[in-house]
Amino acid sequence: MAVSFEELQKNHPCFAVGQKNNSGRIHLPVSPGCNISCNFCRISLNDTENRPGVASDIITPDEALGIVERSIEMMPELSVVGVAGPGDTLATPYALETFRKIKDKFPKMIKCMSTNGLLLYEKADELIDAGVDTLTVTVNAVDPDIQSKINDHIIWHGEWISGREAAEILIENQLKGIEKVAAAGVTVKVNTVLIPEINKDHVPEIAKTVAGLGATIYNLIPLIPQHKLAWCTEPDCQMLYEVRAEAEKYIKVFRHCQRCRADAIGVPGGRDISKQIYLREIKLENTFSHG
Repeated sequence: MAVSFEELQKNHPCFAVGQKNNSGRIHLPVSPGCNISCNFCRISLNDTENRPGVASDIITPDEALGIVERSIEMMPELSVVGVAGPGDTLATPYALETFRKIKDKFPKMIKCMSTNGLLLYEKADELIDAGVDTLTVTVNAVDPDIQSKINDHIIWHGEWISGREAAEILIENQLKGIEKVAAAGVTVKVNTVLIPEINKDHVPEIAKTVAGLGATIYNLIPLIPQHKLAWCTEPDCQMLYEVRAEAEKYIKVFRHCQRCRADAIGVPGGRDISKQIYLREIKLENTFSHG
């Protein structure tokens, strides 16, 4: 049975429109690899950075069950189990395997997944069968010419594809996938990394497009200038306010994003117990990218 949006607003920290709901989530870093290369992204295994695409280590689906059990014992207010990387959740089979196990052992937990969407359309039935309740898809453009400035290349069925062709394939699969899973009752949130020099004026078109396909809520993530987009600027509060207002003409907008690590555990912006749970040694930085 699908989780209603009203229930998500109460129990899922990333679906609370307006005031924070003070619910907690467990991020399980089971997805090591990726199938696209975003110009703003650096996946890293470390214990110091607080941003998406970072975790202390990669765990297995079986280890994830123990992580969830120990986390709930320490923090009963946790209501969501999510997989947000550090790579893409559909590029390897481990996220869906984890959700199938969570579905059996912790049926009351909300199951949340994030993806770049390249494989979303073809993996949609597996995602639905695994019991994923909420899906976040990162859509940075719906115009291939703009997308090609953000994404360097994709790995599509074993083939390395770059430029406008890569952008066209990525966008097509994102949009078809969003429509398919939304029609099946999965609540869809769309993230857009706001890059002032590239996609700021394009955001309303993204918001209108994904809303028309069934997405329920929209989240603008300020760019962290790094990697190949280190030359770009980070959006300031005024720009965020203005662009969110434009997007909100078409879709509900989430405003409390904390740009969480892929192994965060706790209430966003509040107490985090991840270091107490993930008792693993710090590893050297990796350099592959994610969406």
